[in-house]
Amino acid sequence: MANVTSPSVQASAPEEIGSIGRIFGVLFSPKATFQSIVRRPTWLLPLVLVVLLSVVVIGIFSHRGGWLPYLQRQLANNSQFQQLPAQQQQQRLAVALKYTPPFVYGEVVVLVPVVLIVTAAVFLAVFNLVSGTQLKFKTCFAIVSHAWVPGIISGILGVAVMLLKDPATVDLQNIVVANASAFISSDAARWKIMLLSSFDIFSFWEMFLLAVGFGVAAPRKLTTAKAFVSIFVVWLIYVALKVGATAAFS
Repeated sequence: MANVTSPSVQASAPEEIGSIGRIFGVLFSPKATFQSIVRRPTWLLPLVLVVLLSVVVIGIFSHRGGWLPYLQRQLANNSQFQQLPAQQQQQRLAVALKYTPPFVYGEVVVLVPVVLIVTAAVFLAVFNLVSGTQLKFKTCFAIVSHAWVPGIISGILGVAVMLLKDPATVDLQNIVVANASAFISSDAARWKIMLLSSFDIFSFWEMFLLAVGFGVAAPRKLTTAKAFVSIFVVWLIYVALKVGATAAFS
């Protein structure tokens, strides 16, 4: 009797998604995209795009002469500045006008990667210590970097705002008003604007993507909903600290 052998069934390897595909994938197919990111963590392209668009926005703002009215508005809300003689006010404004633009360029280039690193480290600690996951920093950094992709969309909208609006009317800290600060006057207390601007469409979009990413990275310990709750609590603490500091020093 001849031996009958059954054909071997080999599971097909999951299709990997390239760096550019991941940018679009987190927007339209986040779960499958984060599965690919967890298998092969990458982070460079979303980081570069966020930094590049931020620099472009600032460059357009500078080119269109936005710094003078922006700094005048900022200093007008400074009680110490208002108590200075007119000549000293002009000197202080001239110094700010000279050094603020290059400082902001440097801040964007340095601060965006630093914020990503700190954010990844915070969630690494939260999920490993509280939820009992065994995530690695490289995976967390890749998830956080790609969860910032909505920031790329915000940056593109920011470029449009800078090109279409009078720069004197643009708040550099709230360029795309996709948040609750749209419902209050621009003359409101700074801490109120800071609080309401935190309730932002892009922020909640990014938190959702973070939840999907971490849920995929540790499916035995986390669901998307459970991850979102932890992320939301961290976000609330961050907002409370930010608004408290603004209220204390404004």
